[in-house]
Amino acid sequence: MVTVQEAARILGISPDTIRQWEKKQLIRSQKTGDRRKRFEIEQLKRIHNNFLGKPSNSGEFKILTRPPTAYTAIELFSGCGGMALGFENAGLQTQLLVECDRNCTQTLRSNRPQWNVIHEDIAQVNLTEYQHKIDILAGGFPCQAFSYAGLGKGFADVRGTLFFEFARCVDEVRPKIAIAENVRGLLKHDSGRTLTTMLEILEDLGYRVDYKLLRAQFLDVPQKRERLFLIGVRKDYPIQPIFPQEKDYTISVRAALKDCPPSVGTTYPEHKKKVLELVPPGGYWRDLPLEVQKAYMQKSFDLGGGKTGMARRLSWEEPSLTLTCSPAQKQTERCHPQETRPLNIREYARIQTFPDDWQFVGSIASQYRQIGNAVPVNLAYHIGCCAIAILEGKIDRIDRRDRNCREAIASDAISNQ
Repeated sequence: MVTVQEAARILGISPDTIRQWEKKQLIRSQKTGDRRKRFEIEQLKRIHNNFLGKPSNSGEFKILTRPPTAYTAIELFSGCGGMALGFENAGLQTQLLVECDRNCTQTLRSNRPQWNVIHEDIAQVNLTEYQHKIDILAGGFPCQAFSYAGLGKGFADVRGTLFFEFARCVDEVRPKIAIAENVRGLLKHDSGRTLTTMLEILEDLGYRVDYKLLRAQFLDVPQKRERLFLIGVRKDYPIQPIFPQEKDYTISVRAALKDCPPSVGTTYPEHKKKVLELVPPGGYWRDLPLEVQKAYMQKSFDLGGGKTGMARRLSWEEPSLTLTCSPAQKQTERCHPQETRPLNIREYARIQTFPDDWQFVGSIASQYRQIGNAVPVNLAYHIGCCAIAILEGKIDRIDRRDRNCREAIASDAISNQ
């Protein structure tokens, strides 16, 4: 571990370059007792080599998999299958998926005909037949605001919200592990009272709960994407929740899109294309001539904030920005690093770590929306590995250095209690 100044001397670059890497979330830092930030020199060397055109093999793009286990899972709000596929790749056996979007359910069924997929409003689904028969129940419930958060009214706080439906299903199934996924904004929603209420409800249902904000770019996903995960372990199962350990490398867009198959995709209107042709790889609206900035951004030009998503072209040497539901939308452009066009469907899927044979059903707009809303497959894989480690009681034997979670599930087990 070295300071910014020490690293700059070793690599022959400026301290500001290293600070910029951290700001872009390409590297991690740690604060020590003297409150100075320190960095892993090997991680810095890899990033430096990437920008010198000598990429390291540690940032190789791959869909992570391991052999199947006998552990079972149900997923609510399943979308197009990002979490379900990641769980399958980790070795979990999918017993049921619930999703209300017709295109998403058709995507699930066309790719995995053997999966039991229910196309239904979650409020109409009763899961009591699965009680005490399922190891893991998971779901990325949409976060609806509710006004009584934190007032200590239990279920009364959240009736009418989709979190209530998630909690009701947990109560009906009584799985050993409950896993909820949501956006970063849940941390501060209603000054944190919303999250506090959710945690208290799961605790009242008999689960030992913890949460963590995970950064996908440090978990084998070529994308800067933050997602909040809550993991609850049933209190009669004496193991603490655990979360994936961040890796010391990232995966670049170049590595992710290498040999990507051709695909359909949306296009830019001619006026937008002319503007984005002026933006270099990794650049955005500030790289445009001033008059072009004003004409393109219009009223947004005088507003506060960085507006860093506007007129944005991705960089070959960095992970992608967070994918949205529309790569051509003015506030959130995701322009190809070299060609002046939005990322196409298969490129979008690669960035979310879907395999090339995973097909999406529906219009192009629907396919972008399905992929943009999905949990990255490799991120879900790491969550699945942690769930298996909990179920097998191997928490104390996890090899934190292992990049594929294999030691977490292949080491000698602690006896289950």
